[in-house]
Amino acid sequence: MTRPGRPNRTRHLLAWAELLRVSALFTVPGDALAGAAATGLRPGRGTAYAIGASLCLYEAGMALNDWADRKEDAVDRPERPLPSGRIPPAAALGAAGLLTAAGLALAARAGRPALAVATALAGTVWAYDLRLKHTPAAPAAMAAARALDLALGAAATGAGAPPTAARRGADARTARRVAAPAAALAAHTYAVTAVSRHEERGGSTLAPLGALAVTGALGAATALGALRAPGRAAALASLAPAALYAGTTAVPLLHAALNPSPPLTRRAVGGGIRAMIPLQAALAARAGAAGTGVGVLGLVPLARTLARKVSAT
Repeated sequence: MTRPGRPNRTRHLLAWAELLRVSALFTVPGDALAGAAATGLRPGRGTAYAIGASLCLYEAGMALNDWADRKEDAVDRPERPLPSGRIPPAAALGAAGLLTAAGLALAARAGRPALAVATALAGTVWAYDLRLKHTPAAPAAMAAARALDLALGAAATGAGAPPTAARRGADARTARRVAAPAAALAAHTYAVTAVSRHEERGGSTLAPLGALAVTGALGAATALGALRAPGRAAALASLAPAALYAGTTAVPLLHAALNPSPPLTRRAVGGGIRAMIPLQAALAARAGAAGTGVGVLGLVPLARTLARKVSAT
């Protein structure tokens, strides 16, 4: 026998899952893990704190995004949780604040460098949602947020290393190793965000074509790096996610370019969001962490399954 109120609680939970776009959460842990791999160190407790902080800050951005766009969504997407009345705007704003505080608290547990990066990441998230989203700076802000998320994993992982002279001497080399994967994630994010700016009204052919060029170049560069990886296992661990990345992005973007309707544009954006996972896996494996790459790649079917129930856009 169904208890009274249970259907209402279920609908309420589903509304929050939709508001927070929980299907996109699987694209977050790989940032910190790719950052950890770039340092050449094993993921540790600091990495776990970084992942927790990233998840909180990402969800804070989702809640704040819908709060900031509630008037526009009332016209373009009235089925969303806030304009439909399923979640009060004040609750969404409060959740954004609490999740931001939780993210910073977790980052603080990983050390001062991680907290400094997390603070910059939180500031970027809030600036994007409240000021930059509808300006030409929007794709750059989102790209910076992803790059900072990867840097957060690197900072949190590196904080566990002893401050020896040899370690300090390696900091410059580590920074260079972190910069390359951060730039790759930033380029992908910039391209997908440029497409997402047209997902409500459609009509843009140039944005998906530009994103197709960027993701194609990233896929080719990642595959080339996989072929140069030392050892067969490392090469395979890099090449498989590189191929999956290219396949996840290319077809939806091509469809959106040929027919720039809102549904196909949103599908291209969703594919671009999910493609973060194989890209992160390839970057981790290319850095020498083949096991981490395989683990991150295991998130792909989970993200795909949940995306059928809760949209990532």
